[in-house]
Amino acid sequence: MKIAIGCDHAGPEYKKEISKLIQQKGIEVVNYGTDSFDSVDYPDFIHPTAKAVNENQVDKGIIICGSGNGANMTANKYKNIRSALCWNKEIVFLARSHNDANILSIPARFVCLPQAIEMVVTFLETPFEGGRHSQRINKIPKIL
Repeated sequence: MKIAIGCDHAGPEYKKEISKLIQQKGIEVVNYGTDSFDSVDYPDFIHPTAKAVNENQVDKGIIICGSGNGANMTANKYKNIRSALCWNKEIVFLARSHNDANILSIPARFVCLPQAIEMVVTFLETPFEGGRHSQRINKIPKIL
């Protein structure tokens, strides 16, 4: 398995700890930055993360910004992306099991690091249930 991860200046500490956790599970991490607390524009780091997931270069993605909203909105511009903005592991569980979320958006300024770690573990370990949820997922693709 391979996970892409990207963040803005609100997320380097979270990204570092999440990356360690993922690597300890034997999963490869593709880091799209930033690794700095200097102010940056989140789309510059979220676009490459979402693109990697969209094009099946990686299995899933994790994105982090202050509120999680800007990152989530950016990621969801891609046709095959189902990015979920989550703030606890219960929502992550539903996003994976019912919505087949392939990107987890974490609001770094609204969840503590231990919560974010729990969310990532849930994201990685929860399978999509399929069944009745599949027909709903099939109705999501972008209309261009």
